[in-house]
Amino acid sequence: MRERIPHELTASVLAATTAFVGGTALNLPPWAIFISWAGLHLMGGPSLANATRLWRAMPVGSAFALAIVVCEQHLAPHVSEARWAQNALFGAVILVLNTALMYSGRLRATSLVPGMFLGFASYFATYFGGFGYEPGNVWAAWLSVVAMNALGPVYAYLAHRLTLSRPAPAVEFPAAAAEVR
Repeated sequence: MRERIPHELTASVLAATTAFVGGTALNLPPWAIFISWAGLHLMGGPSLANATRLWRAMPVGSAFALAIVVCEQHLAPHVSEARWAQNALFGAVILVLNTALMYSGRLRATSLVPGMFLGFASYFATYFGGFGYEPGNVWAAWLSVVAMNALGPVYAYLAHRLTLSRPAPAVEFPAAAAEVR
């Protein structure tokens, strides 16, 4: 395929628009678009099959991260306030729920474990980074990150389509040149 408009240009113009998606009014994490955009390219590029797998996996990873935060918040008051005790609690919650996340990767619908981890990390960055339409709210962080992660494959598809690619012309070789003596 030959690009009429360089991919570097189309991707950069789209990347610039992420500053306005959600904007300051909703405090949505624009970087979450880039996480799933890159994830789609790591899967081989924009296709509906790849996007569907990523759209299924990332919210599951974010849900496991949400569960970790909720469990830690509910259990933390019941252990010592010492930093080591709080860290041990957080580590134990992560151990249990991360194990469940990894096992859920054995299910066909959620078999894209790297995609789940992209959603997992995106949730933690959204929640602990104070993003979301209601910073500090675990559910607002989840809805915000899932929405923004869902846009990444759309951006990847648009970046590809906006290059206005066309098939490269076929190159014909003379029959004499193709013969090997």
